[in-house]
Amino acid sequence: MREKIEQIKKLESAPKIIKNLYSEDEIEEFLKLYKDLPTTVHNKKQNVIKKRWLQGYNKKLEKLFCERLEKEIGGFKMDNLQDENGKDIFGLIQESHAPIGLHVDAGFEPKSQIYKQSLIPLSPVGSTVIFKNRFYEQSTSFTQDPEELKKKNLNYGQNKRSSEHLKLYGDTPFDKEIHEKYLKHENIDNLKGLEVELIYKWEVGSMLIFDRTHLHCSSSVIEGKKIGIATFTKK
Repeated sequence: MREKIEQIKKLESAPKIIKNLYSEDEIEEFLKLYKDLPTTVHNKKQNVIKKRWLQGYNKKLEKLFCERLEKEIGGFKMDNLQDENGKDIFGLIQESHAPIGLHVDAGFEPKSQIYKQSLIPLSPVGSTVIFKNRFYEQSTSFTQDPEELKKKNLNYGQNKRSSEHLKLYGDTPFDKEIHEKYLKHENIDNLKGLEVELIYKWEVGSMLIFDRTHLHCSSSVIEGKKIGIATFTKK
């Protein structure tokens, strides 16, 4: 059970998009970083490649990223997973060929005061749907799939599976037009009670910042593949 819910709530705010934060050259450096980093996970079922943004591959980018994020959100600590040597990583760079389902990135340590997460698109076509609904326990993937819900022996850094959201937010049917346009990969019944806060249409050079308590998911809008950097912070 999350311990610092009141402190977390005090720092919550609406999602924010910062346009033209990174130049074309800086985006090229991020793409080179992605190419240079070792693959952490290649999930062939989900058609996703994940790479941890390990320290030391591009110190200039690390400094640039932290300075610009701090300017937007104030002081923070990284709350990403650690590498094999116990060093913090800066985030995850993910190449997706299929949309990622409904989840929350609320972390794995109940004592930590989770804060903001950021998303930097490195490819132009894609969108991310942020819901008004919030969840205060650990990182969770929300599903009704019985096979997914059976998964209990999870590895370090894997989201727990739950259908608990269906009891939390009421049973108002989800907006059919939004479902048809952006969320066809999700069972519409899995979105009952959810209300959209923001649909962030990816734009290279921009950054999305939002609270880690927001439920969110990829939209079904993909052309081939998309690449983005996700980072997670705490206080």
